[in-house]
Amino acid sequence: MTRPPRIDLISDTATRPTPGMRRAMAEAEVGDEQRGEDPTVNALNERVADLLGKETAMFLPTGTMCNHIAIATHCRPGDEIIAAEQSHIVGSENAGAAVFAGALVRSIACDRGIFSGADVVQAVRTRNLKAPRTRLVAVEQTNNRGGGSVWTSDEINAVARAARDHDLALHMDGARLMNAVVASGVSAAEFAAPFDSVWLDLSKGLGCPMGGVIAGSRDFIEAAEVWKHRFGGAMRQAGIVAAAGLFALDHHVERQIEDHHNARTFAERIAALPGITLDPKTVETNLVFFDVARSGLDASKVADRLIEHGVRVGVESGTRLRAVTHLDISAGDVVEATDALAGVMSGG
Repeated sequence: MTRPPRIDLISDTATRPTPGMRRAMAEAEVGDEQRGEDPTVNALNERVADLLGKETAMFLPTGTMCNHIAIATHCRPGDEIIAAEQSHIVGSENAGAAVFAGALVRSIACDRGIFSGADVVQAVRTRNLKAPRTRLVAVEQTNNRGGGSVWTSDEINAVARAARDHDLALHMDGARLMNAVVASGVSAAEFAAPFDSVWLDLSKGLGCPMGGVIAGSRDFIEAAEVWKHRFGGAMRQAGIVAAAGLFALDHHVERQIEDHHNARTFAERIAALPGITLDPKTVETNLVFFDVARSGLDASKVADRLIEHGVRVGVESGTRLRAVTHLDISAGDVVEATDALAGVMSGG
């Protein structure tokens, strides 16, 4: 049986439930989630809806399902979504928007996954019988492949104004929204305010074993519940896993600043290594992307060599890699991982 490496930097989904989280899960009061009778799920939905400043919310098994359901609720077959070319819905959801909603994405080439209101205006199609209808603007906070970049409130509001001027719906992929909150000091509700739908991931920086919660108006969630059932997202005694979300919101939000510090330390230590291209100033949260092209090494070979040292990172391309700090990564782990990378880069 394959075991995970000792220092797992491949994703913040690698976290394990803490002892306190496990106790909360074991003691959770449960009921039939599909019938609305699970008190712990209901409490989590209410908590997240309040956190995001929305009328109501819905617990789902995964964040990707949150995106799929939101897109299917907002769009009709043939509609078009505006999103950054680095977005998760573009590169990491196996064309789910097309498969499940019959929608296509018009991607915007932009710096670090953050586009402008002017970009939105430029991307909106003129209505005619031969063109798809532009329907939805999607923002990813933080933007993963943008390097964990944080959208500011001003940037979000500019995009929102452009979307409203063209009668477009707004959706936030909030996979790492709480990382943005901790890094910026801006509340989740302020970030979420302009959006018709927004979801919060539980299984990344918050350290839960699974789950996401999508929020919006009562009308939106009522329509989204239909798609939840179609996608097979109905659950039964889901309070066992919803309890992990409640625990995380109480105990794992502010501590994410440690992950950000560890990511910056990782970036600063490896930026000086021969053959690595990385500007540590671009590391805003817990994601570190670095390139090994100047070394002449292949990213996959670097990752394979690191595994031999008990360190796992993600391979993004032939020369680009990603390291993600999280609840299970300590400052000492960062030092050990960067030392291992230094050895690999020097041929050791």
